[in-house]
Amino acid sequence: MNEESYRTGSPADALAERFEAERPQLRTVAYRILGSVAEAEDAVQEAWLKLSRSDVTGVRNLGAWLTTVVGRVCLDHLRARASRREDPMPEQDGRVRLPDPVVSGPAAPDPVQEILVADSVGLALMVVLETLTPAERVAFVLHDMFDVPFDAIAEVLGRTSASTRQLASRARRRVQGATPAADSDAARKREVVEAFLAASRGGDFEALLSLLDPDVVARSDGGTLVPSVLRRGAAEVASQAVAFARFAAEGRPVLVNGSPGVVSFAEGRPLSVMSFTIHDGRITRMDILTDPVRLAALGLTA
Repeated sequence: MNEESYRTGSPADALAERFEAERPQLRTVAYRILGSVAEAEDAVQEAWLKLSRSDVTGVRNLGAWLTTVVGRVCLDHLRARASRREDPMPEQDGRVRLPDPVVSGPAAPDPVQEILVADSVGLALMVVLETLTPAERVAFVLHDMFDVPFDAIAEVLGRTSASTRQLASRARRRVQGATPAADSDAARKREVVEAFLAASRGGDFEALLSLLDPDVVARSDGGTLVPSVLRRGAAEVASQAVAFARFAAEGRPVLVNGSPGVVSFAEGRPLSVMSFTIHDGRITRMDILTDPVRLAALGLTA
């Protein structure tokens, strides 16, 4: 909004326009904290309601103010989720829990989602964030990913600045220790994923073995309707890929959280979203969403 339109427009319109300018950043913050696209949208909407009911004439940095509001809303969401025990941590109670993938490319009709992973925070890192406590996750994401000062985060968490700093440090050590190493060459990663897709389509077991790290781990989140699966080792993962070769025929290369991945379809319906972690040219980890309810919500098209 230019200066003249700001003077002639209503204060409510001006505030709404300022909020819309911040919305992409707020959605990204909320997604990183919650690992859910839908919940992130809800958190941002709650921030707008808070803003519309507040007197912010004395707020010098509206973006920073809104970021802390979103952080507080997300903290409440995480605590409520934990108390309901509806979303166990990865591998807890025999289940595998994956955050919502953000898919971009020909199969994804909503390019707006790409802003959520503009700096390529991969799904593997998002899985690690799922293992943090609510307070650790908020502290780590706000400080390490968005440079929010510890004093501001302390207000969100209801802690001292010193204890918040310690919380973020503990979370950082856990994240660094659990996040798998990954290659940075996007073109090379795309080649490996395309080779995996071709080998799967052809049922080429030996070719699959050559692409998989001997200690590869494949995690599948099937939600409440489809059993979750955790597979380890190249032979077991390759055997599974061969068994599902017919679905690989309808696989489409995409970007999953900014990295090469695959969406598989069956009769035009999304069957899975696969994210790959690749290190030294081999696949070390596969995170696969097969939950039909969450897949349907992604709006993917064959």
